[in-house]
Amino acid sequence: MQYTCSYFSPLGEMLIASDGSAVTGLWFIGQKYFGSTLEPECAEKALPVFGQTVHWLDDYFQGNVPMEMPPVSFNSSSFRIRVWKLLMEIPYGHTVTYGEIARMLEKQTGRRVCAQAVGGAVGHNPVSIIVPCHRVIGSKGLTGYAGGLDKKLALLRLEGVNVH
Repeated sequence: MQYTCSYFSPLGEMLIASDGSAVTGLWFIGQKYFGSTLEPECAEKALPVFGQTVHWLDDYFQGNVPMEMPPVSFNSSSFRIRVWKLLMEIPYGHTVTYGEIARMLEKQTGRRVCAQAVGGAVGHNPVSIIVPCHRVIGSKGLTGYAGGLDKKLALLRLEGVNVH
C-alpha cells in the first residue's frame, strides 16, 4: 500500500508519496510524469516520514541547507537508480552536466554511458528536489525540467546558483 500527503511549496502544490517508511515520490502537481510510481490505490495518511519530509522541504524553501534527508526508496531499473543516487551526491548550490554524470557512471561500471540516457533517467526522477535533478544542466546551459523550466530556475536561484 502507498500513502500520500500534500505539500504547499512557494512554487506550487506538491504530492509526497510513501510506502510507509520512505519517500517514493515527490512531484509538483501536473508536472511531466506526475505520479509515475504511484500504485492505483493510495490513501492519505499522517506518517512520520511525511513529517520529516515536510520539515526538510520547509527548511529548503527557507533558503537553508537541509541536514537530515528523509529516507528515499526507488523502484526502477538499476541504471535509473544509479543515476538517481549520483544526483543525491550533487552538493547544494552546485550543478553538473548530463555528460559529467555519464562519465561518473562509466567509472563505476566500466561501460560507455550516453549523456542522453542519463537525461532520460534524470527526467524520470520520481523524487523532485530531495533527489536534486534540478541541479543537472546541459553542456551549453539550462535545460528542461519535468516540473517546468521556471521551477528549475527558481530552485537553482534559491540555492544561489548564478544562472544565465
